[in-house]
Amino acid sequence: MEDNYGKIHIYTGNGKGKTTAALGLALRAAGAGKNIFIAQFVKGMHYSELVSLEKHENITVKQYGRSCFIEQEPVIEDILAAQAGFTEVKEIIIQANYNVVILDEIFIALYYKLIKSEDLITFVKSKPENIELIMTGRYATDQFIEIADLVTEMKEIKHYYNNKIPARLGIEF
Repeated sequence: MEDNYGKIHIYTGNGKGKTTAALGLALRAAGAGKNIFIAQFVKGMHYSELVSLEKHENITVKQYGRSCFIEQEPVIEDILAAQAGFTEVKEIIIQANYNVVILDEIFIALYYKLIKSEDLITFVKSKPENIELIMTGRYATDQFIEIADLVTEMKEIKHYYNNKIPARLGIEF
């Protein structure tokens, strides 16, 4: 029996795997014939998953970032890219052409104040009931955790980055 009520998922924490979990859900949903929209905030670089996702006609991915600025402060272009993306996502939700909407790194966008928290709260609370909403990124606040139906925290126990091993093609990017 299928439940047509769309849930709210959060994948957060300092561990690796938040985007990977969301993309796994997207692939599962695509296999079930659902339409998926993935909004990647703060990302503008080419990641290997984009190649795979392009092969699925019912998955749309758009990036709303210039490059990875995480090691420095965002500039006005980063703010404008995130805000333009958020505006577009709000329109996409209203059109209701997608069953699953993923806001990848949305909590990083909030953390760096690229998007206002109260605007995202309003958006989440007003989403159509039949849309599954997945939000990822470190620093999910208690306010969002309270609203969500499912929250998974990725906890770093050990990571090879700490041994100066660079990101690897097909694994981290």
